Amino acid sequence: MKKFALLAVIFILTFTSCSLDDTVNDSFILEVLPIESVEMPEYFVHGETYEIFVTYTKPNSCYYFNDFIYEIDGHERTIAVVNTVYETNTLNCEGDPEQVSVNFDFTVSGTETYLFKFYQGEDNYGEDQYYLVEVPVMDERQFSDQPAKD
Repeated sequence: MKKFALLAVIFILTFTSCSLDDTVNDSFILEVLPIESVEMPEYFVHGETYEIFVTYTKPNSCYYFNDFIYEIDGHERTIAVVNTVYETNTLNCEGDPEQVSVNFDFTVSGTETYLFKFYQGEDNYGEDQYYLVEVPVMDERQFSDQPAKD
């Protein structure tokens, strides 16, 4: 009898505690935003990992950083910032546009110069525009024997 009562309670709780009709409809879209600036080293050392920082502007408080689109083609990397935009709260979106800085890690696996293409939006003709950065790869860190100058 106790097993039956326990099963009945579990059954009732399962079907009454969560109702799909009571949930908030958090519909959203993913939007690619233009990258405005990039912080990168002048060169890479083979086998090391670097943090690469990018800055973009989120239009208001309904935009949240989601991820990067990161495409690889040989030693060429195409990078874009993706934000989640919640559509159900569009009336509650507050604030002025805000600059946001995000980063990703890049591990140098090759020995040739890398070409980074950072998405910067579209031109008047609908063509994608990119900020191009070439970063050479060195065998080891280069140190100068000369003292730093003021």
